[in-house]
Amino acid sequence: MISNFIEIFLLSIIQGISEFLPISSAAHLILVSNIYEFKNQSLIIDISLHLGSLLAILFYFRDDIFNFSKNKNLFYKIIVGSLPLIIIGYLLYTSNIINYFRDIKVIAWATLFFGILLYIADKNKFSKKIDIDFNIKSVLIIGFFQVLALTPGVSRAGITITAGRILGFNRTDSAKISFYLAIPALIGASVLGIKDLFNESIDFNILVLLGIFLSFIFSLLTIKIFLKFIKNFSLNVFVVYRLFLATVLFYIIYF
Repeated sequence: MISNFIEIFLLSIIQGISEFLPISSAAHLILVSNIYEFKNQSLIIDISLHLGSLLAILFYFRDDIFNFSKNKNLFYKIIVGSLPLIIIGYLLYTSNIINYFRDIKVIAWATLFFGILLYIADKNKFSKKIDIDFNIKSVLIIGFFQVLALTPGVSRAGITITAGRILGFNRTDSAKISFYLAIPALIGASVLGIKDLFNESIDFNILVLLGIFLSFIFSLLTIKIFLKFIKNFSLNVFVVYRLFLATVLFYIIYF
């Protein structure tokens, strides 16, 4: 029983941190799975972890998201910006093409390449503000960039922040846009997972509730700390970390 709690704790950390930082959750799950074979990494556990992250975003940005009378345009932009990912992701998922991307070599090279792209994009000078320049055109561009995150190793947070920096938004606004667009992405992941659950026996127990709670806590902490961090520092630390992570994955693959 203790080992089960340790596994949920580790999985919650991976989900809560890597979901929102530009470091690729898929790369970390592959790496950790190579070191330690999880017994509790089931579909219902995955859904509970994503649900915890979703609740953390909704809680942190509750004033922006649930104040429809003031921010209804933001709501529409989130939906529009998520359409490319929802449509293309659904097509790749239902056709099983997406499974061809789940290769450790693809993850390693994507971790490396998009880490370098993040470094280049972060050098861009910011000239736009989210209150003024976050329009349908910009959210669609970022939305199409987000489609690349269907390839494991790219990092959904990483590619949306990269797109925001390329468009000229500062680091904080780019991160906020990334968090906003994470809402439909997490809902979509949960819906697809729930759909697959009908083909499995559901064992809803204390581990599921623990997964939701811990993922919520780690996700909320990550959002708060990350937004404070990027106000004062560049994204270079995440670039260096991605290069290190890619090197470890290359070692696993080729040695």
